[in-house]
Amino acid sequence: MPYNYVDSFLTVLQQKYTKELTSSGLTTQNAIFVNAKTIKIPRLDVAGYKNHSRAGGWNRQAVSNDFELKVLTFDRDVEFYVDAMDVDETNQIVSAANLTNVFETEQAIPELDKYRYSKIYADYVALGKTPDTTVITAANALQVFDQLMENMDEAEIPLEGRILYVTPAIYKLLKQAEDVQRFISVQSNNGTVDRSVRKLDDVTLVQVPSSRMKTIYDFTNGAVPGVGAKQINMILIHPSCVLAPIKHTAIYLWEPGSHTGGDGFLYQNRRYTDLFLIERKAAAIQINVAP
Repeated sequence: MPYNYVDSFLTVLQQKYTKELTSSGLTTQNAIFVNAKTIKIPRLDVAGYKNHSRAGGWNRQAVSNDFELKVLTFDRDVEFYVDAMDVDETNQIVSAANLTNVFETEQAIPELDKYRYSKIYADYVALGKTPDTTVITAANALQVFDQLMENMDEAEIPLEGRILYVTPAIYKLLKQAEDVQRFISVQSNNGTVDRSVRKLDDVTLVQVPSSRMKTIYDFTNGAVPGVGAKQINMILIHPSCVLAPIKHTAIYLWEPGSHTGGDGFLYQNRRYTDLFLIERKAAAIQINVAP
């Protein structure tokens, strides 16, 4: 029988994902499935007030209900075989713990970010939305941000909880932007100067490596930019507009003798997840991409 290393590494993996996964703020906890892989989102439509008549009676309006169904499709796995002597002769360098750490850091975590950001873009465009394509410079960086914020304000999206995902290049331009108010903290005891920008107009800023913010990826072997991929510069989002559940995660280690693949350790890693933009909340996303 294999040993499920998720049980052993669960706390470590959670900490790693919280620290290194830039899109962790979008993860949906405790999503409810109506069957093995479908999420059912209820939608309710109600009409508004009418003038009240003091002669008596009420204005009855219609109520309608339907559902938006979302089916998980992003089911990924990988398997590695390591000869028993390779484990012994490398002084456990290729042990399950090290293999898991390297794989999650270099493959799994970046891929999940890539999938989520590109899926946000794909769903956004599929709903007929048009991303902003303004070329961002230090002179107009704040104006572009302000326009995205205004679009969201007009759609009555709550200010509290908004997140702005930006590439390092755009983050740098925001720091250099004209008309921005700068507050520089100097720690008198050690002379440290803190020039970081963590919030902008109460919006949390999250830097995302540009390699993880493309419009499309090819997931045939790992995750590489797809044909015609463009650079996403900014994603302004309220997390309530997406569902991003991780339905299943498994990490198995088969010891020599417990499988028929040879005299060695068999490592298996699987993750079943997806991200969906809720159609009626699409206004809670604003995107700027390279033209």
